[in-house]
Amino acid sequence: MSSTSTTSAPPAPSGASLASRSRWLVLATVALAQLMVVLDATIVNIALPSAQADLGFTDNDRQWVVTAYALAFGSLLLLGGRLADMFGRRRMFLVGLVGFAAASALGGAAQTFELLVGARALQGVFAAVLAPAALSVLTTTFTVPKERARAFGVFGAIAGMGGAIGLLLGGYLTENFNWRWNLYVNVLIAVVAFVAGSVLLSRTAERHETRLDVPSVLLASSGLFALVFGFSQAEPQGWDAPAVWGSLAASVVLLVAFVIRQRSAQYPLLPLDIVLDRDRGAGFLAILVAGSGMFGVFLFLTYYLQLTLGYTPMQTGTAFLPMIVTLVITAQIQSNILVPRLGPKLLVPTGMVTAALAMVWFRTLELDSGYGRVLVGLVLMGIAMGSIMPASFQIATLGITPRQAGAASAMVSTSQQVGGAIGTAVLNTLAATAATAYLADHGPVSPQVVAEGALHSFAVAYGWSAGIFLLGAVLTGVLFRARADRAARAERAAAARAAEGPAGIEDVPALAH
Repeated sequence: MSSTSTTSAPPAPSGASLASRSRWLVLATVALAQLMVVLDATIVNIALPSAQADLGFTDNDRQWVVTAYALAFGSLLLLGGRLADMFGRRRMFLVGLVGFAAASALGGAAQTFELLVGARALQGVFAAVLAPAALSVLTTTFTVPKERARAFGVFGAIAGMGGAIGLLLGGYLTENFNWRWNLYVNVLIAVVAFVAGSVLLSRTAERHETRLDVPSVLLASSGLFALVFGFSQAEPQGWDAPAVWGSLAASVVLLVAFVIRQRSAQYPLLPLDIVLDRDRGAGFLAILVAGSGMFGVFLFLTYYLQLTLGYTPMQTGTAFLPMIVTLVITAQIQSNILVPRLGPKLLVPTGMVTAALAMVWFRTLELDSGYGRVLVGLVLMGIAMGSIMPASFQIATLGITPRQAGAASAMVSTSQQVGGAIGTAVLNTLAATAATAYLADHGPVSPQVVAEGALHSFAVAYGWSAGIFLLGAVLTGVLFRARADRAARAERAAAARAAEGPAGIEDVPALAH
């Protein structure tokens, strides 16, 4: 008679626990890729004077080193989102990393201005592939309310502080190495993210039954290109230049045609129900407003620290550290404690008002102000961005099915990119006009008058930024659903999930209570 052994092997970790641990590693991988994309919008700014001296391009041409990235990135995001839905988030995430690294290496090795601009445009192309894939990976990976809140707290914090980190890292690399390392550093980041992504991201087939609607792609890409280009040319050419108003008018026509096309297309590039939902629409709007208004800090405070207070690039980047720390702490508190209890209808407008107060505070800076006064405004701005971005990112992708995750994620990135382009153009133009008027009214021109004129122009920009944030507070306060409405919607969504099975990733209860 045979006997059966009663000795058993130690229990293996459950699949659920392994999956739970790997989700946080996925978050780290996706966050690293997102940081690379976001900081590249500002990291090159500090390196521009050194690059200009090395390659010998003119002051008029140097804007294209920044603009080429923004144009390609902003105009192709919706296409990038659809590609993630069609060919799989993992595949497009890895493709985006490889392409971004190659374009960065090409730019770092550039020996001519034309090659540098071409490499920056190529970076923008692959950033448009990478950013929606990264966010859609996060959206479909974290479906448990508490985990989702933490994940989006981290992701939203990175979106809010990426520009400041770019200034800090750019200053360090420019001073201690050379300007080319502001591009080469992306290769190192991309290699780490690629290895981690190859191991961690699910290999499960993610393709969905959809096709690429070519007319939608052409209308969206050309419309967004015209929009970003028109705003980018407002400062160097003036608002009355044909390149500016012509581009903006063309963008309106093209984007209206795009919306009309989405209503009839069998496979729309951006299903309109994604945008027309009140909560998601308010989330997109909040991201756009934050991207527009916060340039009052990143752009003009950088000028103030370097030109008025005489900070070096490294000192300037380091000066933003308190804002980064405050933002990270606030984002985690908001995402894990306050957002689930209070919802975005209260917290996002409060963050907008706090940002407006920070801008008003920056208006009080003088030629001899110490860093202590700057610090107060930076802390306020960190609290504001930590309140706005995580909640907005989370709700902008809430209730999205896997087949639409790429499109919704692309719309998030588009909102931030277009907001940044609008903020840069409008605030730059207003500041330049104010400086010119000040010099005309306070002649003869002297170094003291020039310094005072620059300070006055910064104050004007801060004032308009405050207005942008206050407008955002009103609009988001009106658009976001009340807690009672969201709770009722959560109950309906739960009933629908129970009836249809776990086909979607809707997670409304995370913000419903």
